[in-house]
Amino acid sequence: QVQLVESGGGLVQPGGSLRLSCAASGGTFNRYAMSWYRQVPGKERELVASIIRTGSTNYADFVKGRFTISRDNAKNTVYLQMNSLKPEDTAVYYCKGVWLSTFWGQGTQVTVSS
Repeated sequence: QVQLVESGGGLVQPGGSLRLSCAASGGTFNRYAMSWYRQVPGKERELVASIIRTGSTNYADFVKGRFTISRDNAKNTVYLQMNSLKPEDTAVYYCKGVWLSTFWGQGTQVTVSS
């Protein structure tokens, strides 16, 4: 059974930075397509960024130029570097892995506020 565990969330001021991590266990990580999603209460979960096994990345328009997704297959970990954070980035951020099945982490809260 694959498990994904996010970490790195917290409270940050507008304009600040955070780096989220998602550690995978129980599977062959380098085969997974990995993504970060986010969700605020009352809204659907939305895609933030994704990275496939080749390293190719994709970003939602609202984070382009501010967020960077990366992966370290040796550490079974995917990262989301978030810079120039805005209050509207406040959400619970989830990690998702896809290979044969879909796996989700439990989420980590990011709050951008002064």
